[in-house]
Amino acid sequence: MKLAVVGGGSTYTPELIDGFARLRDTLPVEELVLIDPATERLELIGALARRILARQDHAGLVTTTTDLDAGVAGADAVLLQLRVGGQAARLQDETWPLECGCVGQETTGAGGLAKALRTVPVVLDIAERVRRAAPDAWIIDFTNPVGIVTRALLRAGHKAVGLCNVAIGLQRKFAALLDLAPADVHLDHVGLNHLTWELGVRRGGPDGEDLLPGLLAEHGEAVAADLRLPRAVLDRLGVVPSYYLRYFYSHDEVVRELGTKPSRAAEVAVMERELLGLYADPALDEKPALLAKRGGAFYSEAAVDLAAALLGGGGPEFQVVNTYNNGTLPFLPDDAVVEVQARVRAADGSGPVPLPVPRPDPLFAGLISHVTAYEDLALDAALRGGRERVFRALLAHPLVGQYDLAEGLTDRLLAHNKEHLPWA
Repeated sequence: MKLAVVGGGSTYTPELIDGFARLRDTLPVEELVLIDPATERLELIGALARRILARQDHAGLVTTTTDLDAGVAGADAVLLQLRVGGQAARLQDETWPLECGCVGQETTGAGGLAKALRTVPVVLDIAERVRRAAPDAWIIDFTNPVGIVTRALLRAGHKAVGLCNVAIGLQRKFAALLDLAPADVHLDHVGLNHLTWELGVRRGGPDGEDLLPGLLAEHGEAVAADLRLPRAVLDRLGVVPSYYLRYFYSHDEVVRELGTKPSRAAEVAVMERELLGLYADPALDEKPALLAKRGGAFYSEAAVDLAAALLGGGGPEFQVVNTYNNGTLPFLPDDAVVEVQARVRAADGSGPVPLPVPRPDPLFAGLISHVTAYEDLALDAALRGGRERVFRALLAHPLVGQYDLAEGLTDRLLAHNKEHLPWA
């Protein structure tokens, strides 16, 4: 089995390699190709990847290349984990929206739109080249904004699934609180990427006992602290929102906080420099503890499980993924991309099939519909460009929603992204 990782020079990659090594029975990778234009980082991380596999007696071959077409040729699956513009672009995404009193974040709001505009054309070009070089390969997208990027891939006819680590992180958290094995915790995870609610926490599977009421009663303080939301909010909602809902439920508070401390991009840039220094140590043959602070917890487990299921191997039968709605949420179009539990292991290799989910309360369904409309406009702007399309997407976003803010944010977005948007 051959897997290719586009963005293989990412500091995340050792997390992924560790997962391949530990979960070899689930996903028997024989060849792993790391692809990245950043030659120096690529060679550094490629060498560490080989040491990690050797430490764990994994016989897989790790190769590195800057040649995308050669790297993906004959691959069974291609993982996308790229960041167009690097941390410098992320820093901008997190900074200029604050000038308008709006949240600065790389996956939602105005910063998230900027990332989508930069990313969608690049990902679609990569996917077309994958289609030519490995026409049967699955594309697993971990590149943000995952929902919009996955929708672009599916609309273009690619065999693609979007993946995020929020659900698996919550599954592991709840399993620890409930003293259960993670595999025995099934989430009624409903919404869009980075806009989800856990409507149930079930024992064993989709038809199991709902443990959510007891979880909130006994461990509500711990869950609320992780989400940085008041316990009273969880009690009133009766569900567990993703921590990204804080940008919506506490927007003004978050904006004030962001104005008083270094951006997350600045923190990550410092961390990445330290990680790359650690990776350069020829004695290092395991992922360092610092990597856990980088983000992406349990990314490797989620990626290995999904790849194994899609390729007809092991892995869990059900997994939270981003895929076409197809009636799952009846108030959304079928071609909207939702993030829900799906049956991912299919004998015919047909890909994920969303499970039936509880109908969300109008309090949640309304926001899901609103953000879906924004994503429609964001994808249109990413595919066709144009200042007016950017403005319309911003005006539609619930974190913007005022024409004067949309105008100011449009000007700033275009000014800060000219090198990445040929039409700007």
